[in-house]
Amino acid sequence: MTALADAARLTPAATDKVLTCAELRAQGISDGKINRRCRPDGPWRRLLPGVVLLAPSVPTRRQMLRALVLYLGAGAVVTGVDALGAHGLELARPPAIHMLVSPSRRMLSPTFALLERTSRLPDPVLVDGIPFAPATRAALDAARREKEVARLRDLLSLPVYYGLSTCAELRRELDAGNQRGSAAVRTELKAIERDRDTYVHGWARTLLRQGPLPPPRWDVTVCDRRGRAIGTVDAWWDEVGLGWQFHPPGGAHLGHLALSAAGVVVVRTEPDALRTDRSRVLAELVRAFELAARCERPPVQCIDAAWESAG
Repeated sequence: MTALADAARLTPAATDKVLTCAELRAQGISDGKINRRCRPDGPWRRLLPGVVLLAPSVPTRRQMLRALVLYLGAGAVVTGVDALGAHGLELARPPAIHMLVSPSRRMLSPTFALLERTSRLPDPVLVDGIPFAPATRAALDAARREKEVARLRDLLSLPVYYGLSTCAELRRELDAGNQRGSAAVRTELKAIERDRDTYVHGWARTLLRQGPLPPPRWDVTVCDRRGRAIGTVDAWWDEVGLGWQFHPPGGAHLGHLALSAAGVVVVRTEPDALRTDRSRVLAELVRAFELAARCERPPVQCIDAAWESAG
């Protein structure tokens, strides 16, 4: 049987075209045939000892993740920036994939992996069969090793901003884990806790994920037909013309009265209510969305709004 025919037959059993040699043997492929097809000019590629890519191409990041999980076996967990990506937070990936393994695992790190041995293996979150660390743990594992100040700030503030974690959860995880590299992390966490805007946005995003409303756009300026700014909102449902403001009075918002005069339905929420009275706030938003949907959409536009899938 040709390599092409073998690949076609094996593909249904190979997630992301990655299989172990044991799985290949179970499919009737001999060790000799595996070795021949993994030669430099062959149709397959050996990614790690005992792990094969059923293609000669350079592996994708996802294929490398899959290969590492197969190679390291049960108990291994993907952490760091790759795990944050699995939770919906996109940051520039480092060259090495950060993996957590038990202290008993004694092996050299593959060239594209950073192995961290820990007695505190987290309960993984499975995404397409790949075990990822929870967002809080992933952020801290990456932050402890980060030397660049701006990137350290992103690693800690963005999970809070997008409602994937809280400052309190990050601090508890920091206290519970290895204290190596913790000084800079503690300093940055204190700065984030002083930046109320960061965690207020996190509260709002977490609240919306618990309800039936579609994802909004965030932090937009609402304009009239001529493109003149009418006001700003923290969240915006463009399909019905609903705006939500949850900054404190005297904050950065421009004229909610002007928005209302233009026909925009505006919900105004005290920031603390996002944490202490979530059910009431969510119910108010749902009622406002239903009201806006029954009305004719106002003649407004959002010229600078950005769709954010992490919302």
